[in-house]
Amino acid sequence: MKRREFIAKGGIVGVGAAAAATTLSAPAIAADRVEIAMVSTWPRDFPGLGTGAQRFAAKLGEVSDGRIQVTYYAAGERVGAFDSFDEVASGNAQAYHAADYYWKGKHPGWAYFTAVPFGLTYAEMKAWLHWMGGQELHDELAGEFGLKCIPMGNTGVQWGGWFNKEINSGDDLKGLKMRIPGLGGDVMAKLGASPVSLPGGQIYENLVSGAIDATEWVGPWNDEAMKFYEAAKYYYYPGMHEPASQLHTGFNASFWSGLSASDKALITHVAIGEDSNFMAEYNAKNGAALERLVNDQGVVVKEFNEDVYAAFKRGSDEVYAEVVEHSALAKKIHESAMNARKVVGDYVQLNDVAYISKRNASL
Repeated sequence: MKRREFIAKGGIVGVGAAAAATTLSAPAIAADRVEIAMVSTWPRDFPGLGTGAQRFAAKLGEVSDGRIQVTYYAAGERVGAFDSFDEVASGNAQAYHAADYYWKGKHPGWAYFTAVPFGLTYAEMKAWLHWMGGQELHDELAGEFGLKCIPMGNTGVQWGGWFNKEINSGDDLKGLKMRIPGLGGDVMAKLGASPVSLPGGQIYENLVSGAIDATEWVGPWNDEAMKFYEAAKYYYYPGMHEPASQLHTGFNASFWSGLSASDKALITHVAIGEDSNFMAEYNAKNGAALERLVNDQGVVVKEFNEDVYAAFKRGSDEVYAEVVEHSALAKKIHESAMNARKVVGDYVQLNDVAYISKRNASL
């Protein structure tokens, strides 16, 4: 009897608990669903920049078993490319993927977290952001605009750009209408050029029409896809303006603060994984693309000479003098980034660069 009563009572309690769990878990799971509208500054399916951002959006759904759902909008599908910042800061969308130097008109400090003239390479950028205070400074700046930004993608050292004439001296830059954003564009302005800021999807038409005389974009893989070789003959390297173009996914700060600690960690680590994946893909594909540009399209590859680079340096010194006068935060960001350039850069020069030079000389 006691055994039967125990089993019966246990059965009743078990069924009741199961029913209660069923009643409570469904709404809890539904409430735990995270929906993100992500806008971007890239054309849909654009190699690297666009496809990497789309991979990130899809991966968040995969690793969360569909609980985190990201609806990705390429440039122009929801808002214009350069409207992404305001769309997310206002809370109309929850996230963007972009190069944060597009926002340097709001504060010059934004440029440092993508790339600045004579700035950080990929290895230096990673050291600064993760171990030398860079992320904390980005948090401080982004927080002033209601954002939280996470590194997600890098294209490495960018090429100097496409020109419809040879550039043999700093004087050859005067009067040149060139698509070049960020502080790099400010440097060109100091040298007498007319910098133009255009989203990627509008560059080709402006170059072909003659509205601009030159453009920088990324590097051989992306530039081949854009068919710039149809409008400009000379392809220059190395670019002084973007030595490691760090991309970010930026979240609305209120949305971010409402996420659980585990969801923040999940999103951050997916971003870190895709950040590494970006750089690996660019390293894998740029070389072959350059060979095709030269062999199949007849592109003339030229190196900026010392005179031109000296002009770039003069222009960048003038720009930086203005940046540090902007605000205490701008000065702090600049000094922190330049310290990383010195400390990490000196070691990379002694170690990595020296090794590659001796290795290649021995082959």
